[in-house]
Amino acid sequence: VSPLKALAVDVERNLRSPLVGIGHEATRLGLPQPQVGVAVGAGGPHLSLGPGPGGGAPRGGGGPATGTRTRLDPMNEPAALRTPLDAEALRRELVAPGTIARVEVVESTGSTNTDLAAAFTAAPGEWPQISVLATDFQSAGKGRMDRSWQAPARSSLAVSLLFRPVPGGRPATAETYAWMSMLCATALADTLRECAGVPAELKWPNDVIVAGRKVAGVLAQLVPAPGGAAVVVGSGVNVTLEREELPVATATSLLLEGARTVDTTALLEDYLRRVSALYTGFLRAGGRAGDAIDGGATLLERVARSMATIGAPVRAELPSGESVEGTAVGLEPDGALSVQTADGTLTAIRAGDVVHLRRTDGRYA
Repeated sequence: VSPLKALAVDVERNLRSPLVGIGHEATRLGLPQPQVGVAVGAGGPHLSLGPGPGGGAPRGGGGPATGTRTRLDPMNEPAALRTPLDAEALRRELVAPGTIARVEVVESTGSTNTDLAAAFTAAPGEWPQISVLATDFQSAGKGRMDRSWQAPARSSLAVSLLFRPVPGGRPATAETYAWMSMLCATALADTLRECAGVPAELKWPNDVIVAGRKVAGVLAQLVPAPGGAAVVVGSGVNVTLEREELPVATATSLLLEGARTVDTTALLEDYLRRVSALYTGFLRAGGRAGDAIDGGATLLERVARSMATIGAPVRAELPSGESVEGTAVGLEPDGALSVQTADGTLTAIRAGDVVHLRRTDGRYA
């Protein structure tokens, strides 16, 4: 190691220490974290001190974010990329213009779905249509069939949205509720493709995959309320997990897939914009997945375009121990997966009635 580089490392280490206390205070006040870096140039080591995530150039408010914010921290390890969500930036870009009604960011939680459902039940008037609870550390996340997981702090993104669908001023039908998780999964896949630059697809009913590996999961739950049930849809995204940190061999992360950004604030902002636009369009279509949204594609068509499961050989394992094997050929009006068996029979497989859906060609998705 050259003397200049060694000096740079020593300078950076010494400068970081006093910033720890400043960082704790910034967290308490909800302010951006200070970032420090030292570069070696012709004139020797020089200091780069910046406000951290959220302190750079403002994002444009005209559409989904597609860029990345400048990183002042020079380290390349995944831990250096695990910066906190910027609640102030999210509120400025999404709540102020009315895209999202309410955004709350917490440092950690057991489950954003559980907490948001409980908060809405306790005070429904405080959680309007399209309210959001997000964190980058979820210690007791739940998936389908109550499967649980936990990832290192700030290595993932967990976000839950609360919807109170009243299409055309009428109470939502069962069909409307049934599509909410796939609506959100489609918006998330679009974000990962357009913002993160990875080839995201959907695995029916509730996974987002990249190159056949799971990068995110989506789970919806109904919450009874006066005047019609609300629905909470939670999403968990593997952002900077390294291979040895993944829960299973069939999982992946944005970092491992070479994403152009792992900025959780930018990713969340883009996702929430897309969810809001798709959801409000779905309501304008009467909450019917088979009706055109503003003269364009239907929700069913948009979901199907991203669905890697369609066309694949699959086996649906049912709670009774029985299974249905055949080719996934499409989606039903209520979101069920249509499977054609060898004798040509079409069977509708619904998310609530299946334990596992697996491909029969040895691939995960």
